Amino acid sequence: MTKLELRASLGLAGIYALRMLGMFLILPVFALYAQHLPGGDNPTWIGIALGSYGLTQALLQLPLGMLSDRIGRKKVIYAGLLVFAAGSFLAADADSLLMLTLGRTLQGAGAISAAVTALLADLTREEHRTKAMAMIGMTIGLTFAASLVLGPLLARLIGVPGIFALTGILSLLALVWVKFAIPDPAISRFHSDAEANPASLPTVLRDAQLLRLNFGIFALHAAQMAMFVVIPFALTNTAGLDKAHHWQVYLPVVVVGFILMVPAIIYGEKRHQLKKVFVAAIALMTASQIGLTFALDSLTHMVILLGGYFIAFNILEATLPSLISKIAPADAKGTAIGVYNTAQSLGLFLGAVAGGWLYSHGGAPYVFALCASLMLLWLAMALTMRPPRAVRTQMFHLDEHWQGNPMALSARLRALHGVEEAVVIAAEGVVYLKVAQTGWDEAGVSQSIRETQ
Repeated sequence: MTKLELRASLGLAGIYALRMLGMFLILPVFALYAQHLPGGDNPTWIGIALGSYGLTQALLQLPLGMLSDRIGRKKVIYAGLLVFAAGSFLAADADSLLMLTLGRTLQGAGAISAAVTALLADLTREEHRTKAMAMIGMTIGLTFAASLVLGPLLARLIGVPGIFALTGILSLLALVWVKFAIPDPAISRFHSDAEANPASLPTVLRDAQLLRLNFGIFALHAAQMAMFVVIPFALTNTAGLDKAHHWQVYLPVVVVGFILMVPAIIYGEKRHQLKKVFVAAIALMTASQIGLTFALDSLTHMVILLGGYFIAFNILEATLPSLISKIAPADAKGTAIGVYNTAQSLGLFLGAVAGGWLYSHGGAPYVFALCASLMLLWLAMALTMRPPRAVRTQMFHLDEHWQGNPMALSARLRALHGVEEAVVIAAEGVVYLKVAQTGWDEAGVSQSIRETQ
């Protein structure tokens, strides 16, 4: 990577993390705070307030990404950050659960993730784009882990309104950062590997393997949000643990989850056993949710089961994008990721609402029974999925004035050793390949492209 590419990648990963920070920081403290607001005596409304962020994000992230193709990436990002900041300040000043819900809804409307990804694609060369996207993925994971620990500590120091206000201030600083620290792209064009294409939606939505993964990310985050309607109350009521000290539970289970995730992912990728690791993580998640259904009367049991949950959660969060990349058509990866992200946001909303409703009508066991049911259904889907191909995505740049035959070059590339899929898109000046993880004919690919320039 050049210095410019590295600066763009790190800077945009930070902007992406800020969006996640607005959701994750309040996750472990939101329910306990919301119950003291007017209207907070109804857990269903607490769930709606918690999840409303996900609804507007699901509705707007793809349209705003497409809008950035027309009016420019940074204009959409500026507007999104301003909307996100406005929602944060509204939530900070909320004196009722209704106003808090409106603030959260407005936060979600600043849905800039697709525009950020598109800008990142504009600013990075094809051969480095996968690394740039991986930086964003790592940043999100670290943000989630840190937020579970920092959320209770910040709530003690500045209160939940202070967390919302801090998020708003950081959003405005991020706007300045985008203006002066993130380079302006020389050319903005559509990137099939990073953006959603409406023409590819039917193909993506008909793919049974991708639908399994979309349900998986929906279920994973629906269960996450439903859990965090309940877990803060369980830690307070069962263990008598003051909310300011909840981080003492989250810190060890999050750290253990991260440590054990690494060898599992390495084993799955290097030994071509990704499905085995994936299914085992869903099974562990299922067992943890079933256990939590019956273990809320013991802090020790809760900590052990939350440890199992976070091990599984971290593995699944890391493997799902990898599986999407391996399974999605080479020229529709961006569309597949867009649908996947929308399913995730819908899970955030519906999981929080369902968790609040079930908690108000049947208590915590009903919530975890829902989570366990979602995991069991996902486990059944995962067991019947085809093992993913041991491939990775490679991209090559075409000369700006390339006038060759895309179909002929695609066929020539597919005939090379280790190349399983090849798509040439002259309008983007890119060759998208799915190649074997080792031993593919990289020299032959480069030579074939050069000979057609």
